Amino acid sequence: MEEVPGTLGTSASFALRMGQIIFASSSLLFMCMHIQFYSYTSFCYLVTVVSLIIPWSLILGTADLYSMFVERPSRQPGIFVVIIIGDMFLSFLSLAAAASTASVTDVLLMLGTEQPFCPPRVCSRYQLSAAMAFLSWFFLLASSLFNLWFLPTLL
Repeated sequence: MEEVPGTLGTSASFALRMGQIIFASSSLLFMCMHIQFYSYTSFCYLVTVVSLIIPWSLILGTADLYSMFVERPSRQPGIFVVIIIGDMFLSFLSLAAAASTASVTDVLLMLGTEQPFCPPRVCSRYQLSAAMAFLSWFFLLASSLFNLWFLPTLL
């Protein structure tokens, strides 16, 4: 059976999971550095979504690491379907959260001509948080597509 890089149990999948963890954690860190993030729904939504991505990616990264050391990756179609659906679901949520955070931050910067609604330093943190969420979305989508690509060989 041909190995597709990025499928569950490979080193590429582990790298994708670590990228998801790193970018989701940094997005959460940049968002939570300022105490007023809870004033806007899209910011709370981003915090909720990346808080779901971190344990999901940590669990699957641990499964990848275990599969690499044992050298017997799990090839059960049911497990792959659950992972694909979970990755797709979280990738759509993270794309929506990142886009809404970026748009709200842009509106906050543009609305206040004399006195901005948020200081530029705080809004730049929100922009960085949205950028990190976009990168996390990219890794989630890549992981999901690699596993989806490998699924027909299992059936």
